[in-house]
Amino acid sequence: MISLGRYYSFKMINIVYKILNALGVIRRYDSLKNKTVKTTYDTIDAFFKIGLSVLFCLVLIWISVLFYVLFYYTYVPTIEHIKPVYLQFTSCDATYDKPSSRAVCGFPKAHVQLTRYNSLLMVGQPYKITVMMELPESESNKQLGMFMVCGQMVGKGGASVAHSCRSTMLRYRSPLLHVLRLFALGPFFVLNFMEEKQTLAVELFSNFEEDQNFPATDMYVELKSDRVEVYSAKVQIDAHLSGLRYIMFHWPFFSAVLGSIFNLGVIVFVMLLSWYKLYGPNNLTGESWEKEDSDNRSFTGDETVENVEEIEGKKCLILKEAEFEEETPQERKFVLERKLSSSDA
Repeated sequence: MISLGRYYSFKMINIVYKILNALGVIRRYDSLKNKTVKTTYDTIDAFFKIGLSVLFCLVLIWISVLFYVLFYYTYVPTIEHIKPVYLQFTSCDATYDKPSSRAVCGFPKAHVQLTRYNSLLMVGQPYKITVMMELPESESNKQLGMFMVCGQMVGKGGASVAHSCRSTMLRYRSPLLHVLRLFALGPFFVLNFMEEKQTLAVELFSNFEEDQNFPATDMYVELKSDRVEVYSAKVQIDAHLSGLRYIMFHWPFFSAVLGSIFNLGVIVFVMLLSWYKLYGPNNLTGESWEKEDSDNRSFTGDETVENVEEIEGKKCLILKEAEFEEETPQERKFVLERKLSSSDA
């Protein structure tokens, strides 16, 4: 009973299929199905190609930006170096047996280690080296007047690279101005928001350039006065940028965009040139080598030799008649003798 029902079901399906096929519905369905499948495959292929193209472009952009960053950190030096200065001096109590009214006996000195292994400064780049000092507005410093600040750049092994001395002093303020300033800023002084001090900037080297053979590794600072009073001091090394370095440092976004575009153009140009050399019209592939070899052989006349036979104990060459269509009998005789001699060899 089940088999009979299944048979009639298949029969009805077959009848419906024949009717739909006669009406062209099946053909239109198959056409629409094939078209849909083809469109789906084409869409997937298009998206795949677009994805590869976008990924390839992103990789090229990333490489160009990476090259610019590497060039920036290689070409542009560090704009500023700051090293603390710890002044040392000889105490008068330790020098003399009896107590002295003076606290400092000798000039304050300091050793500043710029670098331990490699060179701190870039070779060929001018630098400005300044000693920054904070001095209190004490009576001792006001009565001191001018004093000298000396600096010496030393390389490895203690060799002197450069030496310079500059004079400086506190800025003068009249008693009336000092009273008015204390009256106006008194609350800030009381609350320790401000101090009665001055910052002196002594420029020791205006255009110092590092020597590749004798790089500076240490600096010695000395104050040529035993009555100067100093809160703190530091050495500030500033790079004098010019040209391309100045543009790259002061306009980083603009220079980064232009540099990345330039690197991208160079990379694309190299890739196109490499592609042209490998797959261009003038490259020699396998087919080109075969064609060139066949042209050379046709030029030398080797293809005209069909066979070599022995007739009555002698070697004879069977040649094509087309070879001698435009040759004289003497030329033909010369070519035959030349081919026979080459075949005997």
